[in-house]
Amino acid sequence: MKILGIDTSGLVASVALVEDDVLRAEFTTNDKKTHSQTLLPMLEQIRGMLGLELDSVDAIAIAAGPGSFTGLRIGSATAKGLGLALGKPLVEVPTLEGLAYNLWGTDKLVCPMMDARRNQVYTGLYEFVYQENKGSGDVPGCPGYELRVLTEQCAVEVSEMVEKCNRLGREVVFLGDGVPVYLEQIREGIRLPYSLAPAHQNRQRAGSVAALGAVYAARGRLVGASDHQPIYLRKSQAEREREEADGHTGT
Repeated sequence: MKILGIDTSGLVASVALVEDDVLRAEFTTNDKKTHSQTLLPMLEQIRGMLGLELDSVDAIAIAAGPGSFTGLRIGSATAKGLGLALGKPLVEVPTLEGLAYNLWGTDKLVCPMMDARRNQVYTGLYEFVYQENKGSGDVPGCPGYELRVLTEQCAVEVSEMVEKCNRLGREVVFLGDGVPVYLEQIREGIRLPYSLAPAHQNRQRAGSVAALGAVYAARGRLVGASDHQPIYLRKSQAEREREEADGHTGT
């Protein structure tokens, strides 16, 4: 199975191709350029380096949200456009699940955090469970680890998620762009052993989105390109400000 992965849910822009449990290519940048400037050139670079015919992919895995509203729209529009042009389905990978998949196989609790501003993070809680007859992707019957969702992705205050970790009583690994922003709050609230994921695992990677997308595609979790909609979890800043202004004016 050949899966094209796209993640533009945060500051990172990432494109990857996974084929039959092999990461064929991955292009990731974490810069201040907008995703509209970088995404298509990155895709073209991978296509050219691999001699890839885009219509040979089986599906397009997109980090479906939550995340940056602008970033999600750019990634979703690109994935939908490719899916419609190529006649290929999409695999909607929740952003926090894709981020957690960076730590595949860990025996620790996994807590990705993305900065959602206003003292909130997009976050969730995950674990990996060993399965005798479940491979990591396209290798049926082989032992492997399955990603389990303990707390569905949500937008909450940092202290609330830290307290959920405390109640579970397990060593936890934090990752994501929200961690450096709220690290002091994490340190003050956590009452159990914890660690921070290293540089090569602590941000979004399209390789993880594509690899998890292959697992979900094998389970039939495919959608038509025209049916895909990003997962925002909450209203945009502009929508909230407009509602607040309407409330003050009584309209």
